Formats: sequence, C-alpha cells, structure tokens
Amino acid sequence: MLKIINGKRYNPTTAKKLCYWDNGYYNDFRVVEETMYRKRTGEFFLYAYGDPMTAYAKSEGRTTYGSECIVPLSIDSAKKWLEEKADADTYIQIFGPVEE
Repeated sequence: MLKIINGKRYNPTTAKKLCYWDNGYYNDFRVVEETMYRKRTGEFFLYAYGDPMTAYAKSEGRTTYGSECIVPLSIDSAKKWLEEKADADTYIQIFGPVEE
C-alpha cells in the first residue's frame, strides 16, 4: 500500500519493518494488526489493518467493513506505541538504552 500523506510518500515495501503487533483475535470481526516501519529518512509510520468492529473500520451507508491505512508517527508517538505494544528489547534496539 503506497500512500502520499501531507506531500510525503509512505511505502511499507521500501521502508524497514521494525515491529508487528496484533490484538490476538482470529476469525473474528475484531482483528487488528499494526506494523511499525521506519523510512530511509528516519520517519516512523504504522501500516494498520482492522476488521469491521475496530477503530479502522469504514462505513458506507448501512455497510461496515474492514480497512487498511498508513498512520505517520512522530518520534514521541513511535516511542509510546512501542512502550505499549512491543517488548523492552525491541524498544532498546530501535531507540537505544533507557535510564533505570
């Protein structure tokens, strides 16, 4: 999925995949999958997919369906996402050691 957002190009096939997370639902209308990437320019973004009963759902008329999107992330947002959805080793690998 190639996307242009605010005049910047986001392409998961050319960016570096950093971390994958899913909510653990399978064969359900609540599946959410998010993958964090870093562009060659250092910018972070998420490629996200969600089923009809998630925040990523789209609606047209009386029909709701799952969708995918690209979400640009600031450095602070990327750190917060990793704190919530990744393990400490992944966070340290991406951002370096953290004070105790």
